[in-house]
Amino acid sequence: MEYRNVFPIFVIFSFFIVGVICTETFSAEGFEVDPLIEQVTDGHEGAEPQLLTAEHHFSLFKKRFKKSYGSQKEHDYRFKIFQVNLRRAARHQNLDPSATHGVTQFSDLTPGEFRKAYLGLRRLRLPKDATEAPILPTDNLPQDFDWREKGAVTPVKNQGSCGSCWSFSTTGALEGANFLATGKLVSLSEQQLVDCDHECDPEEAGSCDSGCNGGLMNSAFEYTLKAGGLMREEDYPYTGTDRGTCKFDNTKVAAKVANFSVVSLDEDQIAANLFKNGPLAGKCI
Repeated sequence: MEYRNVFPIFVIFSFFIVGVICTETFSAEGFEVDPLIEQVTDGHEGAEPQLLTAEHHFSLFKKRFKKSYGSQKEHDYRFKIFQVNLRRAARHQNLDPSATHGVTQFSDLTPGEFRKAYLGLRRLRLPKDATEAPILPTDNLPQDFDWREKGAVTPVKNQGSCGSCWSFSTTGALEGANFLATGKLVSLSEQQLVDCDHECDPEEAGSCDSGCNGGLMNSAFEYTLKAGGLMREEDYPYTGTDRGTCKFDNTKVAAKVANFSVVSLDEDQIAANLFKNGPLAGKCI
């Protein structure tokens, strides 16, 4: 097996740029749009959807995502939340026509329920010994730049009901760096991080990467350095649980980390690093 040295990895402690989409009702332009999403947003031109059709949409939603509720009271409660999310999707569509908003498997959840069930990122704090990325010139940056168009980003992945967004942020940045170093896009294993990475923040007792219960990208990069790299997704597939044992095989490493740096929160520096160094890891919100 040929090992790949990849460097550097850049981390942003502000927002999520590449990896897994951690929002409730977003589908990035350029990916196939689900027909169930289209029927909610098409023809409304950003206006609120007619609630006379909400029951129909809810019926399709339950059938598509195999939703069932324990009581009529729970059913009615979820339907009310669903209606609120329909309105939100239509408003967001009006605010951002470049994206497509609509019904997803999360449309019967409140924002708070979604955060609790799916967002496992621990509180971010810049480590004292973190290497800061050098300040880059920001003149002549392009108005638009999309690493997906260059082949540096894998298709959207689904973390399921596991608070492992930190692992997807980590692999997303490493996949992009590996592409820039080798010219090959390889999907890397989040499950390896979920099962095997228990790296702890030395400055905060008890703050360790903990599978579906949360983690941090900087700790995950430290683990990857120490372990010798990450395996391919196909060799260590994602299960969405953290109840298994670590199955890391160092003879099947597909990408390695040589070092990683923390990017300034300045938006121009974020843009400059994104343009020069490839996809960045950041906070999933």
